[in-house]
Amino acid sequence: MFEKDPTMAFAIRNMSVLAYANGFTLWHYKAAADDQIAVAAPAFFNDAGDMLASGDMVMVSAKDGGRMLCVVAERGAVHTTPLG
Repeated sequence: MFEKDPTMAFAIRNMSVLAYANGFTLWHYKAAADDQIAVAAPAFFNDAGDMLASGDMVMVSAKDGGRMLCVVAERGAVHTTPLG
């Protein structure tokens, strides 16, 4: 399992559901001071691991632009992979 880097600042209050259907959730995460690379880092979303499921997607608005991430949740760790 990856440990969370203390310089990353995940904030649960910045995460919201945009759509939900058939066990799939489309999320939005508004990164405050983090850039796209920090948000896409392994374990960034670990604190939301009880809400995220494999196959969910996260639309990220970061200080340097936006990106879509696909969630891969396994054994208490949350990983994301960029789409496109």
